[in-house]
Amino acid sequence: MNVVKYVKVYMNLMDPKAYILNLTNGADQNNRGGFNKSFYRFIAFILMLVPLNLFSQNIVSRKKYTYQIREEIGDLNNDGKMDKITVNMDTTDDSQPLRLQIFLSKNHGKLTLALTSDQAIEPQYPVENQRKYNGFQVPDFIIEKGILKMWQEIKGGNITYHFKYNRGNFELIYVEKLTSDIAKSYFDENTIFTETKFDLIRGIRTETDEHFGSGKVLSIRKKTVLIRPLPRLQDFKFSDKNRY
Repeated sequence: MNVVKYVKVYMNLMDPKAYILNLTNGADQNNRGGFNKSFYRFIAFILMLVPLNLFSQNIVSRKKYTYQIREEIGDLNNDGKMDKITVNMDTTDDSQPLRLQIFLSKNHGKLTLALTSDQAIEPQYPVENQRKYNGFQVPDFIIEKGILKMWQEIKGGNITYHFKYNRGNFELIYVEKLTSDIAKSYFDENTIFTETKFDLIRGIRTETDEHFGSGKVLSIRKKTVLIRPLPRLQDFKFSDKNRY
C-alpha cells in the first residue's frame, strides 16, 4: 500500500469522511472493486490522528518563554566558574507567566541547565486575580558569595530569599522580610515597620518592630521554627511567601 499517496489524497479532500464512505462502497472511479476493511481502518485512523496531532501541537506551542526579563552571572556552586540565572516571560499567554532557569558551568566550560521553575515567580496578570496586574515588579536576583538571593516586592514591603547550592539542590537557608502597618500612601513618624529575619538552618525566627526613621526598637519577638528538610527552589512557589 502506498501510504504517502493515500495521505496526500486525504489532505486534499473537501469532505474526507464522505469520500472514505464512497471508497468502502467501491464507488470511486479510480479504485473499482472497493477497498478492504484493513485499508478503511487505516484511513479512519488517519482521520482521527491528524486533527488531534495538530491540536496537540497548538497546545505545546502556546508556552513560549522567549522574552528575557532578568539575567545574572556569578558562581553559584563555589567551583570558580561562572553560572547563569535567567527569567523569561511567555508573552503569548495573557497572564504573562515567568520562567526561572539556572545554568551551571561544567568542567568542559559549557553551561548546563540545572533547574527550571514556572512556579517560583508570580505571573504579571495572574488568573487568580482575574488577569489584573499584580502590582509587583519582576523579582531581582543577586549572586553573592555563592548565595542566590531573590528579592521581590510583597504587599506592604519586600522579602529576600537566600538559596544555597547543596548536593544538586538549591536550599532555602535564610529569609529577610520588611513590612509596615501603613494603611495610607505615605510614611510618617507613627508608621511601624517590622523586620523579620528567619534563619532556617538554626530554626530561629526574629521579628523586630520600630517606628519609621526613629531607630528605636519597640519590641522584639523570637521563636523557634524548624522546617525539615530545608525548602528547595525547584519546589518553591511564589505563594510560599506567606509561610515566612
